[in-house]
Amino acid sequence: MGFLDDLRKDLSFFGGFNLTIRHLTRPRVTFQYPEEKKPKQPRQHGRHVLNRYEDGMEKCIGCELCAGVCPAKCIYVRGLDNPPDHPVSPGERYGYTYEINYLRCINCMLCVEACPTEAITDSKMFEFSFTNRSDAIYTKTELVVDDEGMPQKMPWEDWREGDDVMTSGWMRATAPSGAAAYEGLPQWSGELGYGVRQGEGGQSDQRDDDVTGSKLLRDLLPGHLLSEDIDISNLGIEGRMARAKKQGEFNKVRLEQAKDRFTAKRAQWKVDKANRKAAK
Repeated sequence: MGFLDDLRKDLSFFGGFNLTIRHLTRPRVTFQYPEEKKPKQPRQHGRHVLNRYEDGMEKCIGCELCAGVCPAKCIYVRGLDNPPDHPVSPGERYGYTYEINYLRCINCMLCVEACPTEAITDSKMFEFSFTNRSDAIYTKTELVVDDEGMPQKMPWEDWREGDDVMTSGWMRATAPSGAAAYEGLPQWSGELGYGVRQGEGGQSDQRDDDVTGSKLLRDLLPGHLLSEDIDISNLGIEGRMARAKKQGEFNKVRLEQAKDRFTAKRAQWKVDKANRKAAK
């Protein structure tokens, strides 16, 4: 074994830095959660909502199919006959009692697929926690949308802009029976506050990504795809320069946000100091 072989063996540990060095010029994917959040996809499955028709009537007819199909047995529904003088839903019955126990819910969304009237759908909000067990049981009061068609927002839920958008856009988007002719065509009725939502398209040309807000993974995460799946313009030196420029713009935005937070904290500190001085 010669001198070069001995030297190569002694410095072999530098090979462990190979992966780190290759990722230095790739865009960072770390966000300062919860101040910063990544945009959510249109088909994001979050906390349920009970929808209304555009005239304000509730879509739930108290059929209990959602409770029957739930594998976790977290849904409890009881229906009653609609009062003739003041009907709650257009059908013969309405959901008098509706409860979801989120300590049991596994977010399988079979309830959404089973609902014949598209009454129960999903918001994009999935970040919520409870300080006691009773808060985890959502009743009809918390689940039914308000008079503007917006989901009820509990104090322990972290709602952000857009979490209520396209809550039913993913449902039945490729129905019936998966026929491609129906892909991207809405198969549901209008909702209070939103009207008829645009159907989320699949892999055909019948899709409107601008309306639905779809984000193609090939555009979002080129740094995490295989080389053969990356467009030629994103490879080599040009690709590295483009990613470095993108990362620089992202860092600039984060720096401005950090400055704004520091300025706000400094102003609040001055106010608190003045209040303490006045109290003395």
